[in-house]
Amino acid sequence: MIFRQLFEPDIFTYTYLLGCERTRRAVLIDPVATEVDNYIDLLKKLSLKLLYTMETHVHADHITGSGLLRERLGSKSVVHRDAGAMCADLLVTDGVLLQVGDIEIEVRHTPGHTNGCVSYVVGDRVFTGDALFIGGCGRTDFQQGDAGRLYDSVTSKLFTLPPDTLVYPGHDYNGNTVSTIKQEVAKNPRLGGGKTREEFIDIMSKLDLPYPKYINQALPANRACGREPAVRHG
Repeated sequence: MIFRQLFEPDIFTYTYLLGCERTRRAVLIDPVATEVDNYIDLLKKLSLKLLYTMETHVHADHITGSGLLRERLGSKSVVHRDAGAMCADLLVTDGVLLQVGDIEIEVRHTPGHTNGCVSYVVGDRVFTGDALFIGGCGRTDFQQGDAGRLYDSVTSKLFTLPPDTLVYPGHDYNGNTVSTIKQEVAKNPRLGGGKTREEFIDIMSKLDLPYPKYINQALPANRACGREPAVRHG
């Protein structure tokens, strides 16, 4: 499998390129609108055809590149059916399997940060979006956030994966690139080390984080797959 981990430093966002070596078909997980030209250049360099753009959730901190990539390359956008982005080409649910050449992608519904959060399991790795970070997790204080639900999602859908499964998150603010399920189960300050559901809910209630600076632009745009929302007349 062809694999690239791409990073947008302004918003500390990871985008992942996965490509099938045999069929030259590819997917991008969580593409960022400002990076679309770079993605297209990379796809050309690697002789890959983009089949899907796959969102882990509707983002509040950046605008997705899925709409632009659909217009320019004909790729199909994928989101969970509860994400609130009816513009997507494929609305997936828990347990759905997507095949991209020889790459099989399993959708796991991992809500709690938002209702429509998913993680994508691909072989020996999992792309967790904002459900699970390296040494942390996504916030739960807005956009349908629910700390108890996030705890249930992570412990039942992610921490049950094989211990050596590689964890690739949607963001990292400390220069980390990859972790493992074993490491997060043991050492994640919010969710690991045997933390109870009640302890996690208490931790999340005391974070007191500022709202994302791009939220007013990002949420409406991302519900329209990163394009300007349609204006209805009459």
